[in-house]
Amino acid sequence: MKKFMGAALAALMIVGGSAVATAKEWTKVRIATEGAYAPFNYVTPDGELAGFDVDIAKALCAEMKVECTIVKQDWDGMIPALLARKFDAIVASMSITPARKERVDFTDKYYQTPARAVIKEGAGIEISPAGLAGKKIGVQRETIHDKFVTATFTDAEIVRYGTQDEANLDLTSGRVDVIFADSVALSEGFLKSDSGKGYAFAGPEFTDPAFFGDGAGIAIRKDTPELTAMFNTALEAIRANGTYDTIAKKYFDFNVYGS
Repeated sequence: MKKFMGAALAALMIVGGSAVATAKEWTKVRIATEGAYAPFNYVTPDGELAGFDVDIAKALCAEMKVECTIVKQDWDGMIPALLARKFDAIVASMSITPARKERVDFTDKYYQTPARAVIKEGAGIEISPAGLAGKKIGVQRETIHDKFVTATFTDAEIVRYGTQDEANLDLTSGRVDVIFADSVALSEGFLKSDSGKGYAFAGPEFTDPAFFGDGAGIAIRKDTPELTAMFNTALEAIRANGTYDTIAKKYFDFNVYGS
């Protein structure tokens, strides 16, 4: 705990030219995840939260030697609920973008993967502004993918969903022509499932930092910088001691952390 207390005590606020310690000693941390973004986070048949995000969160808590509670939160309300102090951190595959950094702090990234599109095999749809003109694009609401397709495919009809699973379902039902999301969420959570048979990636990988940021990080309120420091120290530790790689290999057969 000493190294984390050191990081916490280093977090200072300058008031009237003097340094005033504002840190607290963290023994309990409340963490939110979505529970609807497999394989990163999902709910098991017995009602438990699971997935890569959840395992990483638990490993970080163990490294920090703090008691953690992981709760389910709808994506639309993630940042508002964090700011309302319903929990202390978000571990839910939230990309580190300039717009979000105006509202919350982020740790260093804990993974980085590109965005892609999925269509029905043989549909012959070109993933370009011209190719998607007049087509229906399914995307999860208030995500980086929502912002990307809205800005890029201006002549398409954007259909927004509360969860990625809902978008996937409407693709298989023929209510949308294409879906956009994180490539790993689409591959592991949809294309490898029974419902994903007959569907495939189309077009290139999308990585523009203006939309997709600098990878997925842990979101934390700006008024708790000591907690951000604790998570960063713990993240560095689990990367160094092999815990991160052990978790990643449960879910992926490639380097999900990125370069």
